Amino acid sequence: MVSKITSATTSGVDALPVEVEVHTGRGNFVVVVVGLPDAAVKESRDRVKTAMENSGFRHPQGRTTINLAPADLKKEGPAFDLPIALGILASDDQITGSRLSGYLCTGELALGGEVRCVRGVLSMALEAKKMGLGIIVPRDNAREAAAVEGLEVIPVGSLRECVEWLEARREIAPYHLDTTSLFNQATTDDSDFAEVRGQESVKKAFEIAAAGGHNLLLVGPPGSGKSMLSKRLPGILPALALDEALETTKIHSVAGLLTPGQSLVTRRPFRSVHHTVSDVGLAGGGSNPSPGEISLAHNGVLFLDELPEFKRSALEVMRQPLEDGHVTISRASGTMRYPARFMLVAAMNPTPDGKSIRESKSTPNEIRRYLAKLSAPLLDRIDIHVSVEAVKVHELTGAETGESSATVRARVEAARALQTARFRAAKKKTSCNAHMSGREIRQFCALDEAGTSIFKHALHDTGISARAHDKILKVARTIADLDGAPTISENHLLLAISFRELDRQLWG
Repeated sequence: MVSKITSATTSGVDALPVEVEVHTGRGNFVVVVVGLPDAAVKESRDRVKTAMENSGFRHPQGRTTINLAPADLKKEGPAFDLPIALGILASDDQITGSRLSGYLCTGELALGGEVRCVRGVLSMALEAKKMGLGIIVPRDNAREAAAVEGLEVIPVGSLRECVEWLEARREIAPYHLDTTSLFNQATTDDSDFAEVRGQESVKKAFEIAAAGGHNLLLVGPPGSGKSMLSKRLPGILPALALDEALETTKIHSVAGLLTPGQSLVTRRPFRSVHHTVSDVGLAGGGSNPSPGEISLAHNGVLFLDELPEFKRSALEVMRQPLEDGHVTISRASGTMRYPARFMLVAAMNPTPDGKSIRESKSTPNEIRRYLAKLSAPLLDRIDIHVSVEAVKVHELTGAETGESSATVRARVEAARALQTARFRAAKKKTSCNAHMSGREIRQFCALDEAGTSIFKHALHDTGISARAHDKILKVARTIADLDGAPTISENHLLLAISFRELDRQLWG
């Protein structure tokens, strides 16, 4: 007898359906798994047999053939343990009155028969809903799967419990999750912009970057507050929408970063990456491809401190994702695409010894070599360049505090609302100013005659590239949005141009 169980495997951050076919027959005892299984799937033969016996079931003593279809799709991980065990029981007539045809099933089995949590359950839940099925998941994955509205989620703790529910000998209430209350309960970081003393011009640059989704480069000596400011950036960004949270959670789930029982990532990610990171660690990939740091920062912030200390090859892999919003990994077994729409915040010293160019004891050649570690194409993709000076003593010891993150966030959200309304009225899918295409820049960032004259002089003086030209216009549009202005004025344009002055001072 052949039994068929619906399961799924992940490819990139999406799930693909897999049909687990099991045939139990006569002959010498052997269990064969076919359908491009990896080592973890092949090992399920021993886990499943032991788990079945310790749960009070018998394993067929003849030849058991397990086919994971489609056969040309590579299957990875232990998530097929539970569907394989149920398929064997169904094929051997040890399950009666089965409800299996209406559910997608996933879960790893412990030797004692307990069902352990697995990766990628949110993607599988979305696929189950698309197929019109419910989903049977490990109990620790129930909150994650229940984030998909309108999906019947059956949480199970053991193989025995699952079989009893399938035979209607045990009641298991479908798991429900109130996503609205989940977002309301999302706590913000204790770090607040009000704690940052001085640096008003730098904080203004952070506000502009947050309002338009722009990338940011901070250049200043050690101790000037670059890291402190960067860690507070997520606190002034708009809250995650449900669709953004689902997309972000899918990535973290596939990467195995969700804690057992966690449902959604409800706060924008902040990924701080050390300069020793490898190309694969940053972009993703490996023998079993998984998301890298730039994908884990999707819908959030990627912070790179000591930017020139990163390997040149690691930095260069970011160039295309910064433009396209995704990273593509090609292997002989296939091509995977991971979302990578993040805000890049990078920090660096102005010289190798960390001092300003005037105070540095490094030679001009040493300084040139240090700055030359960053390529012009990478710098062009960073919209705002800011000089961060050391904080004055009277600012550190004074009693005054700056604006809170909540106050700044309110202005950022108002500017984002203007952008959303503008793009929606033009029937564009763009989410913020930083992601505007060339055509959208010409449509929404038009300059008057005076602005055009100013811009021409600035371009002649700085010699910036065409990409930097577009970045300036995008930033100017964001500054105008923060002011609630329908058009870009001279002041907006001049401030945007000033954010590219470091190009000429350091790399010119």
